[in-house]
Amino acid sequence: MSRRQMVRPGGRSARVQAAVHTAVRELLAEAGRDALTVPMVAQRAGVTPSTVYRRWGDLQELLSDVAVERLRPDTAPQDHGDLRGDLTAWAEQFLDEMSSPSGRAYVRDALLGDPDGDNAGRCSAYAAEQIDTVLARARERGEPVPGVETAMDRVVAPLMYRILFRPAELDAAYARRLVAGLLDG
Repeated sequence: MSRRQMVRPGGRSARVQAAVHTAVRELLAEAGRDALTVPMVAQRAGVTPSTVYRRWGDLQELLSDVAVERLRPDTAPQDHGDLRGDLTAWAEQFLDEMSSPSGRAYVRDALLGDPDGDNAGRCSAYAAEQIDTVLARARERGEPVPGVETAMDRVVAPLMYRILFRPAELDAAYARRLVAGLLDG
């Protein structure tokens, strides 16, 4: 069990996590990633460096934890009235957010500080939950829908591959083609 899994929700632990995450985000914006240190974060958060090391292990694991939280969607996908519209809008927004410089940095940090693969699983679950919401709405409207895993394989996976490894000429039209391929194929 990783350190992050042992943390109780609420109470002092939640306050420490919130303070440290806020400190990391502020210091990244002010000083940049290369200048960031655990003592800087601890001082800004009002905790001791040993608290940060005990909770996260090292700076990379801390950055990974912050990144995963930043990658969590804030809202449910918008409802545009039909599956094609909902999934296309979601895919375009996903692409826009993940391919931005900050999105790519968060993805990199989430994966680099994740020796056991938990963070990758959490990030994948965020996307799957969003896709599931879109598909459930369409199902309720009586539309035929693919499975969540099929949508992940045919839309999310190629988007992430291109974002991480072949970002040139990656645009909303690509996301639309993936959705069309899923729904029309």
